[in-house]
Amino acid sequence: MSGQFRLIFALFPISFSELAMVKSNPLFQMKQPELGRKISELRKAKGLTQEELVEKCNLNVRTIQRIEAGEVTPRSYTVKALFEALDFQDSNDLGISQEKPKTPGFIYAAIGAGLVYFFLSFFEIGIEEEYLSGNESVSRNAFSLIKVGSYLGYILFMLGWIRLEQFYSNSILKIGVWLMIGANVIWFLVDLTALQTDFLEFKDFFWVKISSFGFFYAILGMGFIGYKKQFTSIPMIIGVLTLIAGIFLFSGFGAILALIPLTLAEIGQIGLMIYLAQAIGRTSPDSMLAI
Repeated sequence: MSGQFRLIFALFPISFSELAMVKSNPLFQMKQPELGRKISELRKAKGLTQEELVEKCNLNVRTIQRIEAGEVTPRSYTVKALFEALDFQDSNDLGISQEKPKTPGFIYAAIGAGLVYFFLSFFEIGIEEEYLSGNESVSRNAFSLIKVGSYLGYILFMLGWIRLEQFYSNSILKIGVWLMIGANVIWFLVDLTALQTDFLEFKDFFWVKISSFGFFYAILGMGFIGYKKQFTSIPMIIGVLTLIAGIFLFSGFGAILALIPLTLAEIGQIGLMIYLAQAIGRTSPDSMLAI
């Protein structure tokens, strides 16, 4: 969006419901699909492509396509930005306020949980290797507490992505996250059973657990790759690293090699969640539409 449009947009934020009450502006009274068709007509009358319009109003091409097709109803500030970009100047001096979305506190809690999981996982991996070799230098109760912190931290971190998905829609990531949450709940119960009873030993199910996590990490990776159309290449890099780690884990023999891409991917996931949480409220929600 140009500096001129940014200034106008900042001075005159308005809500869609209140725009509909402004009798002097028939465009603002429109609903979908009429609104989308009118925006398309104005764009074509200006001789602009969708890509050129994107450069003027700080949206992505997919968002413009869905608005013009009538698939979504844009927010008021998105409508205003589009009209300004198309030189529709009848919306000045309305003087109505618009509240911007705020970052839910749960997302920040999820970031903290992700950090807890990340550090506890190093202890968990090391102790679990000792248990597999028959060396139980850490008591089963202490190891159980580490398991609780690690699993719970990761589940809360994943729930943070579910909450973020409401702002940055991504159906593949949402599916991957729910599958990963389900896998963590199941294996958490199995791990506790092995630690607190004599019914199971880690060696009885370890490789099955590793392979199953690899499968779900691969799906999760594809979900992050799906953000490539909405953001920069960073989510794609995170997704590729997660996918590679998932493939290594699923194969079994590459489990040790998986630690490198998985560690980098999880650092990236935490960093991306921090970035996206801070971006809520600064970015028009209509630029966060699904891929």
